[in-house]
Amino acid sequence: MSDEHTTSPQPAAQPAPRADEQDVPTKVIFVGVGGATCSGKTTLAKHLRRILPNSVIIHQDVRYSPMEEVPLHPVHGVQDWDSAPGAISWARMVTFLRHVKETGVIPPDHRSHDHLNEQQVVPVPDELADKWRAHFQALQQKLEAETKEKIIWGLVDGFLLYWNHDVVDQLDVKFFLRVPHDALKKRRHDRHGYHTAEGALWRDPPQYWENIVYPAYVEAHRHLFVDGDVEHGKLASDADKLVLLETLEMTMGNAVEKCCSVLDGALGELHPTAD
Repeated sequence: MSDEHTTSPQPAAQPAPRADEQDVPTKVIFVGVGGATCSGKTTLAKHLRRILPNSVIIHQDVRYSPMEEVPLHPVHGVQDWDSAPGAISWARMVTFLRHVKETGVIPPDHRSHDHLNEQQVVPVPDELADKWRAHFQALQQKLEAETKEKIIWGLVDGFLLYWNHDVVDQLDVKFFLRVPHDALKKRRHDRHGYHTAEGALWRDPPQYWENIVYPAYVEAHRHLFVDGDVEHGKLASDADKLVLLETLEMTMGNAVEKCCSVLDGALGELHPTAD
């Protein structure tokens, strides 16, 4: 399909509440978009951002531990940015999510450096995006007129979303993008690095993927899958309504369609009048 009939996930301005909206009651719906590094989660989140009215992307990278607090790997002796216990400032992230859910407002000091990182453009058909955008606009207008409550979508994008129980408890809908090891490895090696919160460019040391990134990913997600099989296993019974997306087996359009269908159903559950 030509570019004339597809929508690419270009950066979009994040919504800021107007002064006359400050006293309007809000219903914040947090949508987790999780998966390994280079799994396509940020691209998917950006497509959903362009479809869902009153939506904002919250990148987990904002809650990275400060560079000086990132621990050294006990075996390999390099900074370990990927192991769940030390990679994220969990208390700060939980406090942030609770604040947004309670107030419907993103704190003014919220900043992300995700826009500095390289991302491949993966478009979806325009008619697909237009269909779901119109659907959610009409549905939310109906619900907001009935409930007098403004609906805000918070798309929480991160590589460690489902490790910390307090973070998981804040998420109303949870997607997990699973991509095979070899595809993830190639995508990671094709990247030139990651920007840190301090503005520095982090480049993987030799064997960083093999020794640290992938083992940390497996360790942080084994509890979600039967027998701890992150690569091939079925979702565990206690995976708490996690929606698994095998994105190498579907187009980005298929993934967006699936997510929008799930979000439509979730909106009906959270707002029974949607039925």
